[in-house]
Amino acid sequence: MTDFQHPAEQGSQAEDLVGLKEKSQNISGSHSDSSSLQSGFLPVNYEVPTSPSNYTKFEVGKNRLRILASPVIGYEWWNEDGKGTRKPVRVPMNVEHPSDAKHFWAMPVWNYKQGRVQILEITQKSIQESLRTFAAGTEWGSPLHYDVSIIRQGEGRDTKYQVIPTPHSQVKPEVKEAYQQTAVNLDALFEGKDPFAADANK
Repeated sequence: MTDFQHPAEQGSQAEDLVGLKEKSQNISGSHSDSSSLQSGFLPVNYEVPTSPSNYTKFEVGKNRLRILASPVIGYEWWNEDGKGTRKPVRVPMNVEHPSDAKHFWAMPVWNYKQGRVQILEITQKSIQESLRTFAAGTEWGSPLHYDVSIIRQGEGRDTKYQVIPTPHSQVKPEVKEAYQQTAVNLDALFEGKDPFAADANK
């Protein structure tokens, strides 16, 4: 036998269900005003912080850098160990290497956007050729004497780079000080070590 419910009680239960549904929408973020929900949950314009990197990664758009020393050059390829971890192998120019190894440059730079000394590794031939042309010419000369902006456009195989030099200028005092206080041993790259590690700079 079915329990009898008074119509007033049935209406009360319906109102309760509507209230629960509205609360559920607010919690799940399906409410139309989702921005107010986020601002109440996290600070305005919040972004998850990322750990600072010792290596320059070209972002889409303008990447302004100051090259702080001449590059080490060589070839690199990747090997996989028994655990499935891939690690780079780098050798100087005069050392035997696989035919598909990439030619690389590595140099210390000041990354203006990151505000820190990093290692810039270049395997892109278009960037290498641009810097080599600047260095060989009388108009610009060595890239150690001016900032360069590397413009990245596109993604994946459609990525293109443009290198734009700026007028000659001295290295800013704060940049020079930061570089002097940062021990970087680029030759450690050929030994599979971290160029910023203390034991790599002994």
